[in-house]
Amino acid sequence: MTGQVGSPGAAATHRAPGIRAPRGIAVGPDGALWFTEPGNSIGRITTRGTVTIYRHSGIYHPEGITAGADGALWFTNLFGPSIGRITTAGVVSIYKHAGVFHPEGIAAGPDGAVWFTNSDGGNAIGRITRNGAITIYRHPGMKDPEEIVSGPDGALWFTIGDRGSSIGRITIKGAVRIYTAPRIDEPEGIVAGPDDALWFTNGAGSIGRITTRGAVTIYTHPGIDEPWGIAVGRDRALWFTNPVGNSIGRITARGAVTIYTHAGIHGPQGIVLGPDGALWFTNHYGDSIGRITTRGAVSILRG
Repeated sequence: MTGQVGSPGAAATHRAPGIRAPRGIAVGPDGALWFTEPGNSIGRITTRGTVTIYRHSGIYHPEGITAGADGALWFTNLFGPSIGRITTAGVVSIYKHAGVFHPEGIAAGPDGAVWFTNSDGGNAIGRITRNGAITIYRHPGMKDPEEIVSGPDGALWFTIGDRGSSIGRITIKGAVRIYTAPRIDEPEGIVAGPDDALWFTNGAGSIGRITTRGAVTIYTHPGIDEPWGIAVGRDRALWFTNPVGNSIGRITARGAVTIYTHAGIHGPQGIVLGPDGALWFTNHYGDSIGRITTRGAVSILRG
């Protein structure tokens, strides 16, 4: 069952370009950074710092965001609950389905569809085609799935947070496997690493690595403080956000950790490799977008 709410294909309105509590972030097909704002809007920032904010009646507490294979951005409406699509021209469509409940993480799949997690009791993984057809996959081991990413093995990998504390894998045909390990603890962000493994943040204070065969390694460091988002840099290291520690972390494939602080980093959450080779992140509590080079130079952009 599929459906739309609001005005499908309607252009969003603009508001003043101030950034407010951004969360998720992704690189768009236009070379700009697109981000979600819980205040019911989607933002766009160029690598030169020009900000545009889009509002639409169907955008409601957006959380995750990703570039789809169709040249648009897709996002989750956490409290909508629904899946949204916005073109680079600002045209918005909203898709609802009875099985979409508190969608959070979202990622483009290897099959050309977009996959998302149903968190906060939704306990399912969803798939949506570019035409808006939604399929919901359930499994007893899915207890609050959060973030999701396309893995190096052609499957989707996702984190299972507070209630499950495990890592999940789902094939494009819907076959699910759940991996548990004693030190997987409140995992949040996940990314395909440069070493053909999956790397994830443990909200309890560590960085994890899981191979496609399920072998888990956990890395700890005093500067890792409730990490949230994670991304791969051009330096082939993993970069992550520390919302509580107000810092950005870097960990090599061998586990060496460096922590970067700056007066303008305040509650960073989402992070992504930008088209300019720097890492871009959302400053949720700083009402801004941050940029950090692989040498650790930080810039804060407020729009």
